[in-house]
Amino acid sequence: MDDKPSLSHKVFPNRLDNNYRGYKLALWIFAVIALMKLAMGSVHIFNPTGGAQSVSHMPLETYPTGAVQNVVALFARMGLEQQLLGVVFVVVLVRYRAMIPLMYAVAVIGNVGVLALGTFKPLSTATPSGARPLHLVLAGLSIVGLVLSLLGSGYAKTTHEVREKPA
Repeated sequence: MDDKPSLSHKVFPNRLDNNYRGYKLALWIFAVIALMKLAMGSVHIFNPTGGAQSVSHMPLETYPTGAVQNVVALFARMGLEQQLLGVVFVVVLVRYRAMIPLMYAVAVIGNVGVLALGTFKPLSTATPSGARPLHLVLAGLSIVGLVLSLLGSGYAKTTHEVREKPA
């Protein structure tokens, strides 16, 4: 009989506690991703152009004033979502580490999704966007972290802890 839990039990644990069972390196990678999300969100919120011009290289100087205002506002809203996700990642890292594989899955889907959307619905920019390399790095880190979070000797202990003791 196999003592390791199924993939679905690793991603969706029965208990949301601080008991992390994967490799420790995945914790460090997760911390880096959380900080990157917080930093990216800060750029979109606090940069005067929301990063639309400085990061994505959108030629805002060629847009009408109302269009520039809309682009900057949309980038700021995107930044808020990145900030919120970064805060959730920090909370998970500090208090609910059993959720780290699930959060990695969210990060993989999000980063690969951004890359796919950029391919199928590209932005019109003056030069290639500076955000693409960052999302490639985030997607790679997220995939590596997900794999590392799903492996590790800590999962073998899980089944033994859950089994009923003989009477």
